[in-house]
Amino acid sequence: MKRNLMLWQFSGFALSSLGGTILHFLYDWTNKSVLIAAFSGVNESTWEHMKLLYFPLFIFALIQSRYFNEYESYWCIKFIGIVTGLITIPVLFYTCNGVFGKSPDWLNITIFFISAAITFLVETWLFRKDTLRCKRPWLAFGIICLIGVLFVVFTFVTPKIPLFKDPLTETYGIND
Repeated sequence: MKRNLMLWQFSGFALSSLGGTILHFLYDWTNKSVLIAAFSGVNESTWEHMKLLYFPLFIFALIQSRYFNEYESYWCIKFIGIVTGLITIPVLFYTCNGVFGKSPDWLNITIFFISAAITFLVETWLFRKDTLRCKRPWLAFGIICLIGVLFVVFTFVTPKIPLFKDPLTETYGIND
């Protein structure tokens, strides 16, 4: 599997990017389905864009895990990669907004793809290095799952802080 690492990681980037793009529009395409809202973007907030990255990354990680059992630290590497990608979105978004005032749509789209790329670059580096010793992979997997639960919960019970605020409508989550 180690020799196919680049193919797996490139495929993960491509599928996560495509999946996130589809999830961006899926809520509207399904006539605002509540079920779909749990996993797709319901507004243009930074949080919802993070959700667009999380779910494709998580699904790909589940698929990839079936073939990467030679890596004892698989779930710890995935945890680091996913969290890095999720943190990259608000860091780049708020940095760009601080520099430019309001970031144009093309820049927001670019931030999503850069974040996905950084996720897989970090993971690839960690897989290749193969020195990370993970004592509790189940804990890393559990935290990854907890992040997903928070994305679903905060879609419907949204904190009223800027991370969750739609800059276009100035609303929060699905029920505002």
